[in-house]
Amino acid sequence: MNLGPMEIGLIILAVLLLFGYKKLPDASRSMGRSMRIFKSEMKGMKDDDVRAKDEARTTPVTGQIVAPSPVPTAAVSDLEAEAAAAEARAVAARAAAERARTSAASADSAR
Repeated sequence: MNLGPMEIGLIILAVLLLFGYKKLPDASRSMGRSMRIFKSEMKGMKDDDVRAKDEARTTPVTGQIVAPSPVPTAAVSDLEAEAAAAEARAVAARAAAERARTSAASADSAR
């Protein structure tokens, strides 16, 4: 698709009519800033990828598999007791919330 001088002139005229001559410099300035930021971010991402690939090639991974330590039975029973207490508190909180909802609903229906 070839754009001749007539088509380019019409595009420029349309842009001038849409945005006005006072806003065009600000719009082009902000577009230029946005493009610079975008280009620098893209360059930074490419640099990060190159650095990550280099580190992956040069850094050998060494490690050992460690078996998990067994949890003492006293700790398990303490955790179970804590869980039961938390469940009891949750049930009490749900019941209080339900009572508050029903009392608010009855107060609204009384009006």
